[in-house]
Parts: sequence; structure tokens; C-alpha cells
Amino acid sequence: MPKPAAKTDNKKTSLRQLPSVDALLRSETGRALRTTIGGEQLALLARLVTEELRAEILSGKLHTESSKAATTIAEEAEQRLLLRYQQQSARGVRHVINATGVILHTNLGRAPLSAAARRAIEEASEYCNLEFDLNSGSRGRRGARAEDLLAMLTGTEAALVVNNCAAAALLVLTAFARGGETIVSRGELVEIGGDFRVPEVMAQSDTQMVEVGTTNRTKLSDYQKAITSDTRLIMRVHTSNYRIVGFTHAPTLQELAELAHGEDILLYEDAGSGALIDFTVYGITGEPLIRESFAAGADVISFSGDKLLGGPQAGLVVGRSAIIERLRTHPLYRALRADKLRIAALEATLDAYAREAASSEIPTHKMIAMSLDELKARTAAFVQQVSQQLPTSVGIEILESESVIGGGAAPTSRLPTPVISITHRTLNANQIEEALRRGNPPIISRIEGDRVLLDLRTVSEADQPAIQAAIASVLALETQ
Repeated sequence: MPKPAAKTDNKKTSLRQLPSVDALLRSETGRALRTTIGGEQLALLARLVTEELRAEILSGKLHTESSKAATTIAEEAEQRLLLRYQQQSARGVRHVINATGVILHTNLGRAPLSAAARRAIEEASEYCNLEFDLNSGSRGRRGARAEDLLAMLTGTEAALVVNNCAAAALLVLTAFARGGETIVSRGELVEIGGDFRVPEVMAQSDTQMVEVGTTNRTKLSDYQKAITSDTRLIMRVHTSNYRIVGFTHAPTLQELAELAHGEDILLYEDAGSGALIDFTVYGITGEPLIRESFAAGADVISFSGDKLLGGPQAGLVVGRSAIIERLRTHPLYRALRADKLRIAALEATLDAYAREAASSEIPTHKMIAMSLDELKARTAAFVQQVSQQLPTSVGIEILESESVIGGGAAPTSRLPTPVISITHRTLNANQIEEALRRGNPPIISRIEGDRVLLDLRTVSEADQPAIQAAIASVLALETQ
């Protein structure tokens, strides 16, 4: 057993060999990174690395031989500096390849934008006519064309765009139910991603939530009995990320509209994802058509821009013109209104609907509409091509599986899909997944039964070569 004094001496030696921040900045790695991230960021990372190494030396976690300590610790410091930079860069927003088969993947930015929407963002990033009327030469309405297109496509009287659907709900509840009561079914008190809960949004808007019915059954009479002189809204919330099936009942929107209007109360539908076209032809059911909701009597409807619509993140509010104008003039609207880039992308997306070109131009629509035969042929061709580059240690085959819509839309709808299964003689599924995820560009896959699965439904054809190259590169490696 070494004497305690020997351990102390070894720590002192290691601490003396620990490079200073300046020395680390002058190292080969430091000089290479300076032009990439700048001196200030680099100095911060270097301080973090040296502090981390100093703590490990003092705690005995970093073991080095005194004769090689200088070289070993210096090399370790450079490696950690590079790792810190890579970790920092990975937290920035960048393009990834979504091979999960989840079309509206919330963590991956939901709907990918169309080529037209991306071009619109680039054009709007310069000076643009955001609130300037080119016809009259005077101040114009923000997002005028996008809102006009929304109203036309939904068959409503007017529309308003805010930054997301939660903001839309907050604005509607604040403007029309603040200080009063809002009636909602217990079966619709949903929570969606990011801890967004309907009761909490109601509390924030200072409206008193009145729950009616039960989780699975709510009758029209439950709403009727709950109406008082303080009732301002009847709210119907689409349960976009789950379904209650079996012994269930809920009034139709038309029944709720007749009740609300007979009592001089507004009917508000939070449609969640919402749809401008009928997706049942693709096997997707249960998503409300915004046009039908308004025709059934809803006074105001809100839904998302980055879900089934296939556009940028936005909260879209449509309905009767008097209601929309009241929302537009509310002080909260200014805090929630959309920026020029969001509006430009939304306008281009809606324009594709107006030209009846959504199924051929909007990526999410193309993914949903892709036939099983088309996917089978594409997947088989991919596997045949990539198999020629792989060693015998790799197992690659095609399995039957399913894609999902995701993003809090159509939770019970599944799209039959072939997937590519990858295994390796020495690398386990987690190691393969991590290697693909840490690549450039990162490839996001899913794991099932110790197999890495790749679903080409959510991969653009332009990204396929990158996946082929990554598979060949990663899976040619053997564990050490």
C-alpha cells in the first residue's frame, strides 16, 4: 500500500503538470478552435476544462504516472477541450435526418418546411413589406395575405396569426372569458408536450374553469346545467394526443353551438392539430376539419401551424370577423403576434393549399400520402445499394413496421411501413444509434428489440446518400 504522503506528492506533481488556461489556448487544439468559436468562448471552455481536471486530480479520480504526467494531462486537456466544443455545437440548432418514422416529431422541429416556405423565409430575412401596403404606400396589416388565405381555406370570416397554439388559447380565453367562467368537459382537460395543460392556461387567463361530465361521458345537459350569469365561453378541446374509446359520449359541435348561442355565449374550439383537408383517404381519422367546425357553429377556432398543416410553428385563430378583430386589438396580441419569418413561411405554405398543390409540395403531406408499394420499392433499392458497402459483421434486412403521425395528432392512426433493421456482430444497438446520432449530419433512428430501425418515410431522397455513407462508415468499425 502506498503511503499517504506518496499520494499527496503525486497529486502535487499532477497539479504542477496541469496546463494553464493560457497554455491550453496556445495548444494545437486551442489554436485550431479559436478561428471557429472565437477567443472569448474558447477561453471559457478552457477554464471549464482546467477546473474539471484540477478537481479530478484532487479527488483522486484522475490517475497518472508522475513521469508521464505532463504529456498525459496535457493531452487529456486538449481532448476535453475538443469534446466541450463538440458538445456545445451539438446544442445549437442544425439540420438532422429524421429516420424515426415519426412524421411530426416534436423534438425534431415537427413539420419540415416546403421549398417554397424556405425561399420565403430567405426573402423575408431582408427588408420586407411586413406592415407596409405596397398598393397604397401606407402602413398595412401584419400578415394580411396569410390571414386572408387562412380565412378563405377554412371558410371563415377572418383569421389571426400568433406565435403558437398555446398563445392562441391564452389570447382567446383572456379576451373573452377573463373574470368569468369557461365550461369544459372533464374528458378534455388535456396535457400536451412541454407541460402545457388546459387548466393552467385557464388559470393564467383569469377565467374560472367549470368542469362538466366525466372522463368518458359528457352530455349536453351537463353543459346546460353549468351555465350561469358568469359563463362567458363554452370551450371544446380536441384530445389530439390520446383517444378515449369504448363507453363514451360527447355532444356534437353543432349541439354545443345551438346551446351556446341560445344562451348568448361564445363557443370556442381548440382544435389542436386541425386539418384543412380530409386525411381519411390516407387512413388518418379523428382530426377535425376546420371548415366543418366553423360550419357547425363554432365562433372561434384555434389550431397549430406546424402539425397537419405542414407549416411553421404558429397559432392560427379563425372565426367570426367581430371576434377576430377584438382579438387583434387586445393588448396581449402584441406580445403574442408572429414575426416576419414565421408569417412568410406560413403564407407560402397556405399558398400551396390555395393552388391545390399541398400533396405534392408540402413534405408532411408527401410523407403521409406515400404508398406502401412506393416505400417498399424505395427501401429495397436502398438496402441493395448499401449492402454492397458493408462487411459481413453487419446484419441488414427489411422488416414490416408502422410510421406514426406524431406531434399530438392522430394518435390511433398508423401507416404501414417497411423499415431497415441494422445489427452488428460486436456493436450493440445503443452504440450504433449513438454513432449515427453523433455523425454529420446527425441521423436520428429508433431502437426496437436490440435492433436499430430506419424508416425512409420521414427521410427525403436528398438525404439518403448521407445515410448510406454513415451506415458504411459506422458499421465498418469494430469495437476495441
